Amino acid sequence: MFIRFRSRIIARIPRAERIAAILALILLGMAPAASALQSDRSQPMAIDAHYQKSTLSRTGKAGDPDILRYDGNVAISQGSMKINADHATVYQNPSGVADANGDVGGITRIVFTGKPAHMRQVHDGDCRLMTAQADRIDYDNVSGIAKLTGNVTVVQKGKGEFHGQNMTYNTNTGDMESGSKAPDSRVHMVIQPKDKSPAGKRGDNCGYPKAAGTSKTAKPESSD
Repeated sequence: MFIRFRSRIIARIPRAERIAAILALILLGMAPAASALQSDRSQPMAIDAHYQKSTLSRTGKAGDPDILRYDGNVAISQGSMKINADHATVYQNPSGVADANGDVGGITRIVFTGKPAHMRQVHDGDCRLMTAQADRIDYDNVSGIAKLTGNVTVVQKGKGEFHGQNMTYNTNTGDMESGSKAPDSRVHMVIQPKDKSPAGKRGDNCGYPKAAGTSKTAKPESSD
């Protein structure tokens, strides 16, 4: 792990590409026809926070993970993918420990909390923006289940949006559940009509670098 201590903490952590793949799965799983900007996974991931704490497994055994905690205006970026939260916690198996899927030393769970926590990423080809926000985003990387709770909003720009107090999404099957059968439970979805003349694939990689180490700096996308 590399950490630079200043008034804030900037950390670049190993296996960051795994975190990126997990977060992209949460966002893009809610938009089955979309795919993440392919160049994102080749870009470095930066995690910026006021405070960081690493707690290593005491036993090195299953059920006793390494834990990374980030607190205070947490910002994670990798290419077009941006995450902002008040707190973030990453759980990772110790070296040599495999999860139920056979992934050794892999990330098992990521939890973001905020008022709200925000996630965003650009789609490949049409460069449309996908955003999600909730007070809590809890993703189990072993089961593939993402749970968004508290003021949930998911928007696929130009295609549709979802609003509710909770959403459970299975990234393996595509099953999604929200709300409850209680009389006062409500969910709200807006589905835009199909675009009969969709925009063609852009040749500029949506304004983002095509490979790691490129000197080009992308301007933030507007979420309007």
